[in-house]
Amino acid sequence: MILFRKFRVLILMVFLIACTMHIMIDLLPKLERRAAGPNTGNSACSCSHRPSEEPQSWGKQRARSGADSGWPNKHTLRILQDFSNEPTSNLTSHSLEKITGSSDKTEALKKMEHYAQNGETKKHFIQDTNVIKNLPVKAFTRLSALFEHPLYKTTLPPLTDEDTLFNVNTDIRFNPKAAENQEWHNEGTEEEYPPTGEPSADSYPNWLRFHIGVNRYELYSRHNPVMDALLKDLVSQRITSVAMKSGGTQLKLIMTFQNYGQALFKPMKQTREQETPPDFFYFSDFERHNAEIAAFHLDRILDFRRVPPVAGRLVNMTKEIRDVTRDKKLWRTFFVSPANNICFYGECSYYCSTEHALCGKPDQIEGSLAAFLPDLALAKRKTWRNPWRRSYHKRKKAEWEVDPDYCEEVKQTPPYDSGSRLLDIMDMTIFDFLMGNMDRHHYETFEKFGNETFIIHLDNGRGFGKHSHDELSILVPLSQCCRVKKSTHLRLQLLAKEEYKLSALMAESLLKDRLTPVLIPPHLEALDRRLRLVLQVLSDCIEKEGYANVVEGDLVEDSTHTAPSRR
Repeated sequence: MILFRKFRVLILMVFLIACTMHIMIDLLPKLERRAAGPNTGNSACSCSHRPSEEPQSWGKQRARSGADSGWPNKHTLRILQDFSNEPTSNLTSHSLEKITGSSDKTEALKKMEHYAQNGETKKHFIQDTNVIKNLPVKAFTRLSALFEHPLYKTTLPPLTDEDTLFNVNTDIRFNPKAAENQEWHNEGTEEEYPPTGEPSADSYPNWLRFHIGVNRYELYSRHNPVMDALLKDLVSQRITSVAMKSGGTQLKLIMTFQNYGQALFKPMKQTREQETPPDFFYFSDFERHNAEIAAFHLDRILDFRRVPPVAGRLVNMTKEIRDVTRDKKLWRTFFVSPANNICFYGECSYYCSTEHALCGKPDQIEGSLAAFLPDLALAKRKTWRNPWRRSYHKRKKAEWEVDPDYCEEVKQTPPYDSGSRLLDIMDMTIFDFLMGNMDRHHYETFEKFGNETFIIHLDNGRGFGKHSHDELSILVPLSQCCRVKKSTHLRLQLLAKEEYKLSALMAESLLKDRLTPVLIPPHLEALDRRLRLVLQVLSDCIEKEGYANVVEGDLVEDSTHTAPSRR
């Protein structure tokens, strides 16, 4: 009995010691901060200047960062924007994170107006004059000639309020003091909300001007100067906060800028020369940052304009990620590698471990930044299952892979039985084949425009993985349906000509990006080769079914822009 009591006392003592150790570990950063004095909070990591000193100060730097930040509640995103690609078939999308207290559309619109003007009055862009490299005077002449071609000068129908995503002329007022504490108030006297008039869209930050320009037919207009300005913002704006994006198989970060814009950051995982290993399944392939950049430029050259603006950026992992993040889960994954480089891995389904860590040189890392679309509270989007979605299984095949008449079933199913949706799927198929992207399981549209609108080409990171292989199965929707827009067919034929060679146009366009060269020559050559294959499939279709039954008129002279006829 005495031994049993002694054993119970021993267990109790061990338990008390363990609890004490846990308490001490939690209090250690605060105690260290007090001991260090009031100037501790002003210390900053200088990894980019003295990388050799980083390992010695790493432990203290982490303790100081944790103590200074105070680790507030779960990091929340501003209500203005969201980048949704959740695989929910035919369901209305919902925001991943909501701002506390914002429960309706009016509140969200108040924030939209506030960010528009506050972002303008507090524009403190970082001074980086080398963001866009100096180019020769005669650069981009081939690209300019393309955009001057009549096929790239077609006009849209007159836009009504139902055809634009937002109405710029709004009388909603806002509290200009709200930016001080970032809390929106619905109470107060009338004097607290002075009339501000209707500010011009030219005074809005570029990301908001991009949102305002979205309409039923395009994400942005062909010659919109806001695009170049927004691309520059993506690589020059100071990053104020960083958080991991929930969902998805690989690590992606949500970055917020000083002008309240936000972008999705995909870090570099492969070098330009690396190809997808032949034994990799498409659903376990890496997501490449340079593929996201190249996809935006390819989409614009094809005149689809359905990919949100993307730019490459060299990010300081210490100053622009670790030191500004409020995401404790992300912050805890930073470490120094044996090669004295700063690394982190975050949390995700695949490739988020020490073995697959993302490491800088010593703390600089490349990545792509994709501008956010308007938040779902302001502009709901609908997520659709791609009819030609792959099985995402190691052994099973999808129905379209075994049924040659699969397209006939699709044509009888809404929304593909009317309107232009099926033709938009063909555009997306051509776009994916040129990139070699097999990972198109879902797509999205803006809910406001119903079924008569374009498909948003989101999430293109698994493109440009193999320049030595052309995945012909991506073209199955085109070969099964034998349908294409007249405008698309004419532009593909144009891009196959020597004076408008697709690879040369891509090379010129990508020179504008900070991370040039974005694609190595073999990938550019593959674009020309795949373009010829697309045109051959369409030629076979026309020979088999006739031009009128394959090529659908959608140009102004065809008088079928908004609602193409169907067989």
